[in-house]
Amino acid sequence: MYGNNIGDMAWMDLSVPNAENVKDFYQQILGWQSEAVNMTHDGEKYKDFSMNSVDANIDQSVKETAGSGQLFTGICHAKGANADMPASWLPYFLVADINDAVVKVEALGGSLVTPVKSMGTEDKYVVIKDPAGAVCAFYFKSP
Repeated sequence: MYGNNIGDMAWMDLSVPNAENVKDFYQQILGWQSEAVNMTHDGEKYKDFSMNSVDANIDQSVKETAGSGQLFTGICHAKGANADMPASWLPYFLVADINDAVVKVEALGGSLVTPVKSMGTEDKYVVIKDPAGAVCAFYFKSP
């Protein structure tokens, strides 16, 4: 589902006020399994979730050695770095240069929803709105 080349969708997240309830919603409908991801913001500890799937037809011993299965998406609380994220599914597309992408977004009639943010030590992302009003994120992954 996800790629590693410039222009590919690298990830998809859902940021919502209550990730716990929404996680349960998708688990019950789609059969996804969740794995808690420990988060901290301003001293508050909470859990976001990576959502995974294990094929029901796979032998149990394969499931045990494969871990939780195929990673699909993240479901996150709208807190910390996600506080200004819109409550919607947000695809992250890979770009070669985050600063160049920001300049082009604005020059071509789009706008920034968030400032450029850091993820980890060197990766960066920015949430944008295209000229039609659709929202997505551009993601720069350091080599």
